Amino acid sequence: MRAAGDAPPIAARAFAAVTEPPQSWRNEERPPDARSPCLARERPMTPDQSHQVVPHRALITLCCMTGNLMQALDSTIANVSLPYMQGTLSTSAEEITWVLTSYVIAAAIMTAPVGWMAVRFGRKNLFIGCMSGFVVASMLCGAAETLPQMVAFRILQGMCGAALVPLSQATMLDIYPFERRAQAMAIFGMGVMVGPILGPTLGGYLTEMYNWRWVFYVNLPFGVLALVGLALFMPKAPVRPDLRFDWTGFAVLALAVGALQLMLDRGQRLDWFTSREIVVEAVLAGLGFYLFVVHMLTARDPFLPPALFKDRNFTCGVLMVFCVAMILLASSALLAPYLESLAGYPVETAGIAMAPRGLGTMLGMQLAARLSVRFDQRAIMALGLVIMGASLHAMSGWTPDVTERQMMLTLIVQGVSMGFVFNPMTVMAFVTLPSQYRGHATSLQALGRNIGQAIGVSVTSFTLTRSIQTNHADIAAGITPFARVLQGNDAVAHWLDPFTRQGAALLDRMIEQQAQIIAYNNDFRMMTLVVVPPLLLLPFMRRHAPPPPIVAVPAPAAMVAPPPATAPAAGAD
Repeated sequence: MRAAGDAPPIAARAFAAVTEPPQSWRNEERPPDARSPCLARERPMTPDQSHQVVPHRALITLCCMTGNLMQALDSTIANVSLPYMQGTLSTSAEEITWVLTSYVIAAAIMTAPVGWMAVRFGRKNLFIGCMSGFVVASMLCGAAETLPQMVAFRILQGMCGAALVPLSQATMLDIYPFERRAQAMAIFGMGVMVGPILGPTLGGYLTEMYNWRWVFYVNLPFGVLALVGLALFMPKAPVRPDLRFDWTGFAVLALAVGALQLMLDRGQRLDWFTSREIVVEAVLAGLGFYLFVVHMLTARDPFLPPALFKDRNFTCGVLMVFCVAMILLASSALLAPYLESLAGYPVETAGIAMAPRGLGTMLGMQLAARLSVRFDQRAIMALGLVIMGASLHAMSGWTPDVTERQMMLTLIVQGVSMGFVFNPMTVMAFVTLPSQYRGHATSLQALGRNIGQAIGVSVTSFTLTRSIQTNHADIAAGITPFARVLQGNDAVAHWLDPFTRQGAALLDRMIEQQAQIIAYNNDFRMMTLVVVPPLLLLPFMRRHAPPPPIVAVPAPAAMVAPPPATAPAAGAD
């Protein structure tokens, strides 16, 4: 017991309050919380594992969140630094994009085998090894002097960073009891959802204040602290040195994922299927996925256990993560250039203007964790999806004259809705899944999220470019010297005279701006439709009835822990 004068600091007490279980059931066995409609019927991971006290749970959570946030930030933090890298590395605008492409492809390919590696080498050993490799690769990226060096180091960084998110999620699912899993996934989701949003803002700030190399050097202090914490506090997991690796399954899946990511990343620059390269990559991706499915269903020890997809909640959860990820990164990719090119925001201000959505996401996750105790989590997800669709529909009506208040309010509401969707979606995906599949499941969910983000950005970029071209042609076709607005002797007709060089240039600029506004609005309206598939999937997830009111009626014996030997039940003979 601590003395009164030895009380921990306020910040430590607050963090421990979120991560540690109540004192009333820390040292005794307790059945799954009947108050939680989503967690009451889940089977334990291992006998009594959910009731054991995990030492240093708060510190383990902090280390997991550090690795989680580092990987999520690095997926977008280098985007705004590409022009500066281009000058330092003496490359063209097309060549410098390999700094992003190499990282994305390496991370996508190496996400799939994380589950196998965690069982084969031990989760703690893999976590420490990948964290060390990620930090070293970040330092090498910051010190790179040529483009081949940078691409090689980014591949290494992506390979090591791929494991950080699924390992963090699996660890937090294991160290928290069922009753607090919603809160655990709320903490985990902050890194996954907020990292990509804050990445460009932090990258722009570091580049402006220092230089682009600090975009990578910033990982060093946080990575070292996380490494020390993992080495000291994370419990060891059993390893299986005799576990076989399905090289055929991994090879065809790596071919499919790599070709798909390469196609999505380079499709816009190469005009999609008019390029032979894109056609070849599309064929390889389709062939790879087909061979992987056939191999998984016929092999003795497949790369991914087919039993994963027999769990209805998990399968629906992965599909929902895929759809929500499309909206998450695609809306950010559209919002930043919209604010800069149309609303006239400076780069730094545009990044700050996007921060309210991240704050709203954190708030929404915490609210969803609390509401899940009283309400069916499917209802919470449905509410979040409806609000998300409404906020995207509101953004489809924006003009460059949108007020800051209106924009901030819309982004905050959208962030809250994302928190309402992501938190219960992650919890319900694992609620009926046996614990032995958890490592494979978290890596597969991360892979689905990565592919969803890539497809969302590629599709919205493609439709935006084509829509701008189409709208520009349609508007220009209606502008002739005989248009009423161009007739007369007033100032408008004078400055917009299409027969003068100055008037034609100004008129074309106005047409281009209107075409961009319509194109952005169309993209936001298209993203509104993406919330429909997750809504249709909700009825297929296992229903958990609302908790019954607390009355003086004994619960079924299977749901009640045996009474302590020192305190027999009242009325016993």
